[in-house]
Amino acid sequence: MNIIFMGTPDFAVPCLEALVKSGENVKAVFTQPDKPKGRGYKMIPTPVKVAAQNCGIDVYQPTSLRKGEDAQEALEVIKKISPDVIVVVAYGQILPEEILSIPKHGCINVHGSLLPKYRGAAPMQWCILNGEKVTGITTMLMDKGLDTGDMLIKREVAIGENDTFSELHDSLSAAGADVLLETIKALGDGTLVREKQNDEESTYSPMITKNMSLIDFSEPAYKIHNKIRAITGYAFMNGKRLKVFRSELGEGSSLETPGTVESVSDFTVVCGDGKLVKFTEVQPEGGKRLKVADFLRGNKIEKGTVLSSEQ
Repeated sequence: MNIIFMGTPDFAVPCLEALVKSGENVKAVFTQPDKPKGRGYKMIPTPVKVAAQNCGIDVYQPTSLRKGEDAQEALEVIKKISPDVIVVVAYGQILPEEILSIPKHGCINVHGSLLPKYRGAAPMQWCILNGEKVTGITTMLMDKGLDTGDMLIKREVAIGENDTFSELHDSLSAAGADVLLETIKALGDGTLVREKQNDEESTYSPMITKNMSLIDFSEPAYKIHNKIRAITGYAFMNGKRLKVFRSELGEGSSLETPGTVESVSDFTVVCGDGKLVKFTEVQPEGGKRLKVADFLRGNKIEKGTVLSSEQ
């Protein structure tokens, strides 16, 4: 089966590598253009581009698939290859109907949620933000809507109480590769079953913005904990920004003011519901990311210090 693969970030790499390792004929890879990064603004290739080049696969990086010369050239390449299927994993561009209609078996997307829940750009983050205990992978036959196509194969993945986005990302990325191979095999065998999505059960997961990471200590402890796990939280302590990468939920507190540091030995902070959140990994402004035990050895915090949402 001739396959074109479209993907960009780390999340998509296991899917591409699984296809190649299983012997599928990946004829070309489409990924986002290289981007400048770092102090020297050096152009950095996408993780999928690196993986494709390591596998000896031709790589195409159009700035758009919908308009301009790049789009026309991409369309001609795809038509020339005449793929049996296009596999899309976190590509970052919307495919026009003209491309969706080219492959014999359509375009298959690997989506990081149990559709129809959490359609959209940031399903993993929103699952954690909303305190979900289970999410998963859905392969889907793409249509012109946003994650609205017929579902193919699903697999559940558990979310631990303290799991962060990074850990869930890696779990779903690995699961995605397995589900994709299962889907491609069923497609080849003629046993793949399509299931329409129930739009009434759908939810949407929009892009995450930087301002969403600001911690509001008037919120309940579980919400603050979920924010830290999903998108990394930050607050201000003594006028300086403090990033919080990991946390745990604590018991209740006798202190009343949200944001107050109750214990300086393990960095527990009072939340709006009277319960505690315990910071376990932080980064002070201008400093390195540290386990809290290491942070506290070099930073004395007075009991009763109040963390704030304002500088």
